[in-house]
Amino acid sequence: VAQFAAAGKEMKKKSLSEIAMQYGYVYVAQVAMGANTAQTIKAITEAEAYHGPSLIIGYAPCEMHSIKGGMMNCQKEMKKAVDCGYWNMFRFNPAAKAEGKNPFTLDSKAPAGGYQEFLMNEARYARLTREFPERAKVLFERNEEAAKERYEHLTRLTELYK
Repeated sequence: VAQFAAAGKEMKKKSLSEIAMQYGYVYVAQVAMGANTAQTIKAITEAEAYHGPSLIIGYAPCEMHSIKGGMMNCQKEMKKAVDCGYWNMFRFNPAAKAEGKNPFTLDSKAPAGGYQEFLMNEARYARLTREFPERAKVLFERNEEAAKERYEHLTRLTELYK
C-alpha cells in the first residue's frame, strides 16, 4: 500500500491499455515475462514490426511490493499474478485486422483462484490487513470481483473485435 493510499484505494484501476486501444491504430500489449516468456517476446516482436505507435505494459514487481521471499521470487510472483487474475496478458494488433484476423488476442487463461493468497504474498497488501482489517477484507473482495469482471470484459473484447 503506497503511503498516499495507506488505508487502501476505493476506486477501480484505470486501464491505460484500453484507453490506447480505443484509438484503433495503436499496438497495445500487456505482458508478464515470468508468466509467459514466449508471449512477451511475441508482443515485443509484433510491436517492433507494427508501423505506428506501440504500447507494451508489463507487470514487473518491484522492491516496494515487498514480495515474501524477496525479489529472487519476482518471476514466480508474475506467474501467480496472471494465474489468479490479478494481471491479464493480451495483445491488440491493428495490422491483423487488415489481414482478416482478429486484432485482439487474449493470452491469459481464466483465473484459477488464489487471488487473496496472491495479495497476502506482498507486504503492501498484508500491511493493510494488520492496520485496517475490516476495510481490507471489503477492499480485497471488491478487488477480486473487479479482476473477475476485467477478465470477462476481455473475453467479450475477443468477440467484439472479430
